[in-house]
Amino acid sequence: MSISVLVLTKNEQKDLPACLESVAWCDDIIVYDSFSSDDTPAIAERFGARVVKRVFDNWAAHQNWGLRNLPFKHPWVFYIDADERMTPELAQAIGGAVAGAGDNVAFRIQRRDFFLGRWLKHVQTSPFYMRLFRPEKMSYERLVNPVSVADGPVGSCPGYLDHFPFSKGVSHWIERHNSYSTLEARQIMQNRREHAAFSVRKAFTAGDFHERRFHQKELFYRVPWRPVVKFLILYVGKRGFLDGRPGLTYAILSAIYEYMIVVKVREMNLTE
Repeated sequence: MSISVLVLTKNEQKDLPACLESVAWCDDIIVYDSFSSDDTPAIAERFGARVVKRVFDNWAAHQNWGLRNLPFKHPWVFYIDADERMTPELAQAIGGAVAGAGDNVAFRIQRRDFFLGRWLKHVQTSPFYMRLFRPEKMSYERLVNPVSVADGPVGSCPGYLDHFPFSKGVSHWIERHNSYSTLEARQIMQNRREHAAFSVRKAFTAGDFHERRFHQKELFYRVPWRPVVKFLILYVGKRGFLDGRPGLTYAILSAIYEYMIVVKVREMNLTE
């Protein structure tokens, strides 16, 4: 199969073996490591993967550097995180997608998030991610939770990518999202420095996609009681209540994460 696999890692010795097992069909796996202090590089090498190390700065910069500089063997790349698993159905489907790609330069994949042994089928904001792409046609934006930007048509590929965000426990999830919220707050401050004043009208009418997206994000950032709104969107609007207790817990955690961003932006406004 003419597809390389890219895995981003830092201290992923717990999750990496199962991830690499799920992509064992690939003859070109690159583990792009941020100088792990555990056995992550050794595990990758035992699975026959190539290990390339780079100091992590922010998500978009790190991913963009990888796409421009890593020596991929094949013209297509499938990107997967260590806490994700490719299902056999997806492994089979991506081969067909690439073979019949036509003008498409990337494909959206549906991801299933699991928590407390249950698929969070409803409470996710969006389950679709561009993970199969031509690396020269893909780029990322934002310091954290990066936005995928494809330079060309994008298709869809059947099959599931399974994600286990709580594989290291809730404490690890909270620690990770504490750092994510700091980067989110910095991103908001950076956006406000680099863009023109916010306009509700431009959020819906701006001709340039990037300008319109900036004002749409600013509109959400300025919504009163944003953490409560986020909870209601996930639990009521997305019908997260159908996911049972895991859905309720996830919606609450997401609202807490949103509140952390709100507080950190306020703090940065006072200190800058």
